[in-house]
Amino acid sequence: MLILNKTAGVFFKPSKRKVYEFLRSFNFHPGTQFLHKIVLGIETSCDDTAAAVVDETGNVLGEAIHSQTEVHLKTGGIVPAVAQQLHRDNIQRIVQEALSASRISPSDLSAIATTIKPGLALSLGVGLSFSLQLVGQLKKPFIPIHHMEAHALTIRLTNKVEFPFLVLLISGGHCLLALVQGVSDFLLLGKSLDIAPGDMLDKVARRLSLIKHPECSTMSGGKAIEHLAKQGNRFHFDIKPPLHHAKNCDFSFTGLQQVTNKRIMKKEKEEGIEEGQVLSSAADIAATVQHTMACHIVKRTHRAILFCKQRDLLPQNNAVLVASGGVASNFYVRRALEILTNATQCTLLCPPPRLCTDNGIMIAWNGIERLRAGLGILHDIEGIRYEPKCPLGVDISKEVGEAAIKVPQLKMEI
Repeated sequence: MLILNKTAGVFFKPSKRKVYEFLRSFNFHPGTQFLHKIVLGIETSCDDTAAAVVDETGNVLGEAIHSQTEVHLKTGGIVPAVAQQLHRDNIQRIVQEALSASRISPSDLSAIATTIKPGLALSLGVGLSFSLQLVGQLKKPFIPIHHMEAHALTIRLTNKVEFPFLVLLISGGHCLLALVQGVSDFLLLGKSLDIAPGDMLDKVARRLSLIKHPECSTMSGGKAIEHLAKQGNRFHFDIKPPLHHAKNCDFSFTGLQQVTNKRIMKKEKEEGIEEGQVLSSAADIAATVQHTMACHIVKRTHRAILFCKQRDLLPQNNAVLVASGGVASNFYVRRALEILTNATQCTLLCPPPRLCTDNGIMIAWNGIERLRAGLGILHDIEGIRYEPKCPLGVDISKEVGEAAIKVPQLKMEI
């Protein structure tokens, strides 16, 4: 019997008959001998249903994804119950498409890896339940995946990166800085004290009613802000970065959102328009918010680099900073991070934009990493649960704050 968190709600469990029919739909010959380990990865932690098949050399043999962005744009945000139903409606098709594209028989998989933490409870439940049914039918090992660990390790799929390295994970649901010392060995240096940067951008975009802007009507909030900011003047409004005097590596974005909302209200009065209409200064506001966010992220990351070098946790020269997660696909943020890494003799590495957002490839690759290291491979799935909230690694953020490292100012000429 599966023991689930109380926050889980209704647990989706596909019938054994459906899973059996799903497996019978594959016409490949079982028992083919493969020299490499092959993992099926399944991702349903938020609003994307994704699956991929990856081998241990890093070859992506097949992948499929169903995005819910269009649906959630209409509701002004992600409704967990809606996301859950869309996962239910699409997970079998997505897994089938990924396996079919890979030309791999399910019986030839080495293991099945699935995101079980952290994320939306109702969404995680769909992926976990479907995966456990597959594991039961195929008699394969199951590898539970921490969503943020998968983001952090994606770079080792696309680049030759050795441990240790510093990782900045910035997305719509997460924001953290961690030192990656091994496949499942993380030191947490700092995290957001409130909301994530992507969430803040989405809320500002909604308050600016950018969905009504002719150039942004089909874009997510973050993409709309980035697009519009290119046309704006970032110096038109003066907003100080959050936690300006706090000498740690934690982040905060709620204050930035609230200050921006006040500026928007003021401009609406000046322009004589009601809430829900697009301001003529929307591009300037977008540019200011994006720039302030980028400066805040850079300053906290700068302190993390200095701390790690002082403690000999990173090499003094050619240390690697990895930026991943949805907000890491923002090219303005990437340019700001390049200024930082140039100033600190570090190397900035980012996965391709399509691998920065949620995807099945990173989950399958994390499965490969764990399979090779012999970490967290389950042959007994009794009692497995999903965890909507789950920290990453060992938290040493208090130690970072106690070091009180002063960060030199950088010229952010982007």
